[in-house]
Amino acid sequence: MHGKVALVTGAASGIGAAVAGELAARGATVAVADVDPAALAEQVEKLVRNGHRATGYAVDVRDRSAVAETVASIEDALGPVDVLVNVAGILRTGPILELSDEDWQDVFAVNTFGVLHVSRAVATRMAVRRRGAIVTVGSNAAGVPRMHMAAYCSAKAAATLFTKCLGLELAAYGVRCNVVAPGSTDTPMLRSMWHDDYGRQSVLDGDAGRYRIGIPLTKLAEPQDVAYAVAFLASDRAGHITMHELCVDGGATLGV
Repeated sequence: MHGKVALVTGAASGIGAAVAGELAARGATVAVADVDPAALAEQVEKLVRNGHRATGYAVDVRDRSAVAETVASIEDALGPVDVLVNVAGILRTGPILELSDEDWQDVFAVNTFGVLHVSRAVATRMAVRRRGAIVTVGSNAAGVPRMHMAAYCSAKAAATLFTKCLGLELAAYGVRCNVVAPGSTDTPMLRSMWHDDYGRQSVLDGDAGRYRIGIPLTKLAEPQDVAYAVAFLASDRAGHITMHELCVDGGATLGV
């Protein structure tokens, strides 16, 4: 990653922060992007304090024009973006018959259209240079039905297949596009779904009533586990890998 510029969205916390830190530790100059200016500033300060090259960019991935302007600013200041990692995402849960239209729209606006907006803005430039790597952080829920998670599952499934289609169209330009699909990962998003002290254990054990098995490795993923997978697919060591989906879920989807 030495000498490369990497753009990571949703990088102020959770998986995004871990990805930004891992790429920076491997020598990349990282453009840290997030919608939360305060958390963003804190993350950038942490990276710089640790001796890394990082610059913060406050941007809402739902806003196509703002995304295009931000990508242009990043390349003007830091140089051509060699690596894009789409991490920004939100969660809304509830029964399909009760989840509001606004909830569905919000989830797709960030988790699907956000990936589209950032990927297209960056890929347009990568194609001209005939090089680059794009990694979208999807979810193992994109391929398995989940109770009360239809909006999230659907949006992640759309982002996953979009990334693979993008990889097919950009292959002739030397641009690789891959997906990392985490399972339950110890992040604020996951913890927001726990309503009692048994939350963590219930994820590990599974729930027959919700048709969900547990995690065979009997532990949650850490954000760093996902960051390692992202860094591999973004690196030259994965130079002949594109349109691939790497699942990081401790066996929760039984390898299917």
